[in-house]
Amino acid sequence: MKKVYIETLGCQMNKSDEERMLGMLQWLDYEQTLTSREADLLIINTCSIRQLSEDKAFSAIGTWGKWKRKRPDLKIVFAGCVAQQKKKDLFKRAPYIDLVLGTQRLYELPELIKRIENGERICSTEEIPVSEENLTIIRKEGTNAWIPIMEGCNNFCTYCIVPYTRGRERSREFENIMIEVKKALDEGFKEITLLGQNVDSYSGKNSSGEDVNLAKLLREIDALSNVYGKFRIRFLTSYPTDITEELIDTVVELDNVCEYFHIPMQSGDDYTLKKMNRRYDVATYTKICNHIRDKVKDVTITSDFIAGFPGETEEQFQNTCKTMLDLELDYSNTAAYSPREGTVAAKWTDKFLSREVKEERLARLNVALRAACLKSNQKYIGREMEILVEKFENHKGININSGRTRNNKMVHVPCDTNRIGEFINVKITNAKTWYLSGELI
Repeated sequence: MKKVYIETLGCQMNKSDEERMLGMLQWLDYEQTLTSREADLLIINTCSIRQLSEDKAFSAIGTWGKWKRKRPDLKIVFAGCVAQQKKKDLFKRAPYIDLVLGTQRLYELPELIKRIENGERICSTEEIPVSEENLTIIRKEGTNAWIPIMEGCNNFCTYCIVPYTRGRERSREFENIMIEVKKALDEGFKEITLLGQNVDSYSGKNSSGEDVNLAKLLREIDALSNVYGKFRIRFLTSYPTDITEELIDTVVELDNVCEYFHIPMQSGDDYTLKKMNRRYDVATYTKICNHIRDKVKDVTITSDFIAGFPGETEEQFQNTCKTMLDLELDYSNTAAYSPREGTVAAKWTDKFLSREVKEERLARLNVALRAACLKSNQKYIGREMEILVEKFENHKGININSGRTRNNKMVHVPCDTNRIGEFINVKITNAKTWYLSGELI
């Protein structure tokens, strides 16, 4: 068999795309290798959310281009969000690329690989999604199966490239999602995570033609426990004002759905939120979080924040730090603003902050983040909780089982027996910034 190496950058959606690529390439007698040097086909699966990810992609293929000079039959594919954004311009920057594959042409991959093997150079980035047919997925071993249910975004936040790289919102067919969920459970996965850039916008139809939203989809998946036994269900990412009362009630009522919401806020300042084109203010976001906490016991709420948005004043930045602490968020992803070509905010060059200012603000934002995370974790000391074990490794001579609680807290438990894939009960004995420590009950 021929060998393929895929290097994936970015979010879980990209990792899910990698699993789909591997499944399709299996039809063409390719098997995965983890050693890029021995591959016949090299694929870089890119992310364009920040400049750093884009730079990593070009660095990787620069090395591959040197290899191709000595191995002319080596095929190189540039896929993902940067491919969708840059299109044919990639051939000018990297003339050794054989295929530029956009995000909405993923399921065209087998046919395109046949064509580049016959000597063609192809750019396939049309914004007309190719339908999935007879989809095969090769998942990495683990406990969690990541399953996309919708893709794209209609919000057009001024800093965000996603609507331009992933396109407008579109939902997968309900039956295809259920087939994929059942297959993952058949393969022994104990946790299903439903993915979408705005997962709350899922809108499908079942075989009877009835509308299926996210809440109803969760109920259909939860009902599979009658056949498959115990497993967990998560979903992300949620747009704040799209979280419905029905969805919150569903999380409360269903045993298999975890008490976890990832709700990006991006800024804790009202003026900055307006410039970002976010459809809420601080008071509205706070009301949403408080309402979820009132209804969902032990819920974890995580978020995203940007430091150094164009024109952000010191006072506005301090508002963000204060808001993160006031909201008592359990964890947040943080990043310095990175201008993305084609977005509205990228044109505001006269309002750009210096790299030094952005990095200094990000460092201060992370101080607030660490304080919020530690405070959140300390609440669980002395509690008995269930974890699903994901890892077993030796740390400084001690065997450790590591897993997550239902509300997504990482817990490390000393135990000489490998318990990966098992649900175990532990007592929390200590809290650090990023994790909890526990002991078996």
